[in-house]
Amino acid sequence: MAKKPSKPPIDPLESARYGLHGTIVTMAGPNEIVKGTIYINAARIEAIVPDSKPVPDTLTGVPVYKTKGTIFPGFIELHNHLSYNCLPMWNVPKRYENRAQWSGIDPYKQNISYPMNLLGKTKGYVEAIVRYVECKCLAGGVTTSQGIMLFSNAGIKKYYRGIVRNVEETADTDLPNVVARIPDITARDAEKFSRQIQKSSCLLLHLSEGTNASARRHFENLQFRANEWAIGPSLCGIHCVALQKQDFNIMEQKGASMVWSPFSNLLLYGQTADIKSAKESGITIALGSDWSPSGSKNLLGELKVAKLYNEANGKLFTDYELVAMATKNAAKIIKWDKELGTLQKGKRADLIVIKGQGNDPYKTLLQASEKSITLVAVNGTPRYGDATLMRKFGSSSGMEKKTINKKAKLFFLQQTTQDPVVGTLTLSAATQRVKDGLLNIRKLATRSLPLRGMLDKEGNRFLVPLKDRLEATAEPEWVLVLDHNEDEGEAVRPNFDPMVKHGLPLKKLAPMEITPDVLVPIKLDALTVAGDSSFFKKVAGQMNLPDYIKTGLKKMYSDL
Repeated sequence: MAKKPSKPPIDPLESARYGLHGTIVTMAGPNEIVKGTIYINAARIEAIVPDSKPVPDTLTGVPVYKTKGTIFPGFIELHNHLSYNCLPMWNVPKRYENRAQWSGIDPYKQNISYPMNLLGKTKGYVEAIVRYVECKCLAGGVTTSQGIMLFSNAGIKKYYRGIVRNVEETADTDLPNVVARIPDITARDAEKFSRQIQKSSCLLLHLSEGTNASARRHFENLQFRANEWAIGPSLCGIHCVALQKQDFNIMEQKGASMVWSPFSNLLLYGQTADIKSAKESGITIALGSDWSPSGSKNLLGELKVAKLYNEANGKLFTDYELVAMATKNAAKIIKWDKELGTLQKGKRADLIVIKGQGNDPYKTLLQASEKSITLVAVNGTPRYGDATLMRKFGSSSGMEKKTINKKAKLFFLQQTTQDPVVGTLTLSAATQRVKDGLLNIRKLATRSLPLRGMLDKEGNRFLVPLKDRLEATAEPEWVLVLDHNEDEGEAVRPNFDPMVKHGLPLKKLAPMEITPDVLVPIKLDALTVAGDSSFFKKVAGQMNLPDYIKTGLKKMYSDL
């Protein structure tokens, strides 16, 4: 008997009954493409009826909307630090060999860690950041991603319960929770970590992010005895840049998988994983955009980089195989494939519609921008799309308009199970709030109530710790738990420290130092590439990117 979830479902199996007509790319196989109608009822796919067959009597009278588009499963992203996705692309100053080389330098602190620690822990900005980055996912066709952890001055920690599915907390027994971990594993901890893997349905581990021997050593540390590794079917390695051919073979033999993030890898390290060896090994590969400071805005953009890399390096993957990394493969890795990842009868209705019905549906997707995403549905509920199509589902009074590259779009952000942290905050209000906060970050630092660990030049905290605030006895006030730069004693995201239960030693982070005078105004990252006039200029200025990415990426957005 299935164990009942401890919390009410984030996504109840509720939605209107309707049909979408178009070219349906089921992703069950490369040629499993149907020109017809997909019917949705109570959050699931009720039927897929080809144009060549009559509509069953049970579906007579169900409203059908002609999309004139190509329908795909919603994107499932297994690697994204969502809280940072209000920040623009960082101008990477040099080529690095592992992540430890850039995560502590002054330009990184000034442009990424300091601003996010300030904004993410200042009253009024948390809910705005969460709303903005979730809408950024939807606008890029992402229906599932990693979670956003929150912590309150009442000592409560929780995941944000929003519209985009969170792999780390689902409150749904059919969609098992994923455990995520950023810190590297030391050799002495490998055997205990192996036991953690065995208890997990899926564990996402940042693995060998970098190009040098130090980065690869983090993979070698997973071996705790001859032929015994802290690797198993539930382990999914993120990045895997330093892994060699024999390493991928070990991963495959143990049943492990990987998440590939080519854009982030190329931006920071000038190279990415040995994806040829990864494919030859037979491991399952998913895709992740990492974060906006050194990655793609969304998974649609990451697919384009993967396509360009593939074309320049032997054409290892078909277009179907690339799209599978963002849909079918990702669902398989996290053990959600019975519910999501393909468009099949009985599965959850997470889907996207791309404008156009060309002869090559995969090309239609890979060359589209967010402007051409005409519909995004999560659990059968239309959440984003062209205004003309969204209005067909009912009154637009509860929808919010957004213009993307002169195209009118509508977001539907109402949720019966909405998280009170964000509540009814509109995208428009959230955008303005985060925009103002980033532009006035220095002023915010001088007057804001404080962050633990932020010190002035004399070593004094210039902001008051949360526990000392006068508001501590009022309603809980929430802050973001940031994946990369929590101060010592504040790294409260439990799923990023799963070994605490086993008494494993964890690395202590040095207290963060910051002064208002080091902060500089930052421009809010645009919601989409289609709406970002500076995006391709920023890409062209990146010193580590190959020329074929710099010149080819703009061509991949053929509708702009």
